[in-house]
Amino acid sequence: MTDPSEHGGPTCGTGDRGLPGAGLVKGLAVTLKTMTSRSTTQQYPDVAPELPPRSRGVIALSEENCTVCMLCARECPDWCIYIDSHKEEVAVPGAARPRQRNVLDKFDIDFSLCMYCGICIEVCPFDALYWSPEFEYAEYDIKDLLHDKDHLGQWMATVPPPPAHDPNGEPAKEETAAARKAARPAPPAVRPDADQDPAS
Repeated sequence: MTDPSEHGGPTCGTGDRGLPGAGLVKGLAVTLKTMTSRSTTQQYPDVAPELPPRSRGVIALSEENCTVCMLCARECPDWCIYIDSHKEEVAVPGAARPRQRNVLDKFDIDFSLCMYCGICIEVCPFDALYWSPEFEYAEYDIKDLLHDKDHLGQWMATVPPPPAHDPNGEPAKEETAAARKAARPAPPAVRPDADQDPAS
């Protein structure tokens, strides 16, 4: 004799179904609970959202730190950074010949191509690029998303200060170097009259 549940008859799984309409009652209970609770919707245009401390909004440029090393443009996977510069001679007092330095003429970022990976900020050796939490720079025309160095420089005012150093973490390289330099003994002072003959 075989078990009737093996044939998938009408008695198959009746213990799992429960009352008819139980799922509808559970769904309505969730709806009623949501209707009676207070809404947590933020009124975005009127109330500024609280962004996380490391939000990626727009890239800001500190023009005086840029040495036109082109690392950011070379490492950008989207090729959305355009840099142009010229060389300028600087006369240094006491030097045999004038030195040359790069002067930044053009620094543009096309935010219609940028994927906000942050590689340009990480590879910059002179801290010329920063993340700004500002994100309200949408445009009606895609061509207006090409920001020049003046526009990127205006975002520097919105860059937050760096977070405080973790007291339990490793000290900064500058702090370690300064502590080593301070712990080094000072060289002995040489008396000016040591070279002179004592008989004279």
